[in-house]
Amino acid sequence: MKIPKLIKRYCPTCKKHTEQKVSQAKKRTPGSTHPLAQFAKKRTGFGKGKGNLGKYGSKPPVSKFKMTGKKTSKKTDLRYECKECKKQSVQRAGIRAKKVEMV
Repeated sequence: MKIPKLIKRYCPTCKKHTEQKVSQAKKRTPGSTHPLAQFAKKRTGFGKGKGNLGKYGSKPPVSKFKMTGKKTSKKTDLRYECKECKKQSVQRAGIRAKKVEMV
């Protein structure tokens, strides 16, 4: 997938459309980006709370219609740097692509 090096898009800090430089970052897991966030704590065993959180014995195992198999591509993690205020913003949702090329 080819992505231009410069894109004109909305900058939330300038509150207007500006030229932005596109760069690619390494995709990180939610737990590593915000280790003390609520969703990360739930997985790492900090504030577990009461009950089994639906893990054990609450439902029968899903075997018939479960999606199995490895995904063939990773989602892109694109960062956009505004040329006016030099602030970086991250894209909302990643695009699945095997290879990303800056043109």
